[in-house]
Amino acid sequence: MTDPPARVRGHRPPQGDPVVDRALALLAAFDAGHRSLSLGELSRRSGIPASSALRLANRLLAWGALERGEDGRFTVGLRLWEVASLAPRGQGLRQVALPFMGDLEEVTRQHVLLVVRDGLDGLLVERLSAHRAMQVLYRVGGRLPLHSTGAGLVLLAFADPAVQEEVLAQPLVHQPENVAVAAGLLRRTLAGIRREGLGTIRRSAPEPLVSVAAPVFGADDRIAAALSVVVPEEDAEPRLLGPAVRTAARSISRELGARRTIGLDG
Repeated sequence: MTDPPARVRGHRPPQGDPVVDRALALLAAFDAGHRSLSLGELSRRSGIPASSALRLANRLLAWGALERGEDGRFTVGLRLWEVASLAPRGQGLRQVALPFMGDLEEVTRQHVLLVVRDGLDGLLVERLSAHRAMQVLYRVGGRLPLHSTGAGLVLLAFADPAVQEEVLAQPLVHQPENVAVAAGLLRRTLAGIRREGLGTIRRSAPEPLVSVAAPVFGADDRIAAALSVVVPEEDAEPRLLGPAVRTAARSISRELGARRTIGLDG
């Protein structure tokens, strides 16, 4: 009879990879408001004991996912940016879109945004901004709500119905105004965007602005991104901005291999 295999002390049964989970939790501790963290802050924000956090952080330092300054504080490392730049939904799309975004930025002298959907959020993959452009809330790499931004509404309008229903089922609030969003009104807004191929939204914060956005389609004729301009309310002429944004979005779609006519379903 064959002896059973010797048990390795401390061996855990196969149930996923908790080391990877904890490493990802460390990286997720960083955000736009917490770009530099001490070991204690890293531990508290990730929920990982300080000794384990230090051990994992050192592994991430060795790989380049984290960097550590002379003050002992941790920051996100450039190796992560290097890897993230390979994401096809961001990089390839960005390369195609940049010339057309540059044309829009030259015309508006404000902000031009390129946003993709990631789950129930928008993810800003590129933003061109004029030197004296107005203040905006979202940074490249940051997330923005689908229900209360121009680009987000366009992404939501052309998303699968299941995604729309999941968003509509949530209690929705415009931020930073803190105003509730009525689901019925949002449904009508999304239907209008699908008809027109254009989404327009007015916001009062951080200062009065208008955002005009249009869908960008990929080679599979599914929505790949939303292109938008953000301008001060006093300078906004949606009747002029709309055709410019829609034309740029159509040009990007054509370069991506799309056959779909923007603004028309089917």
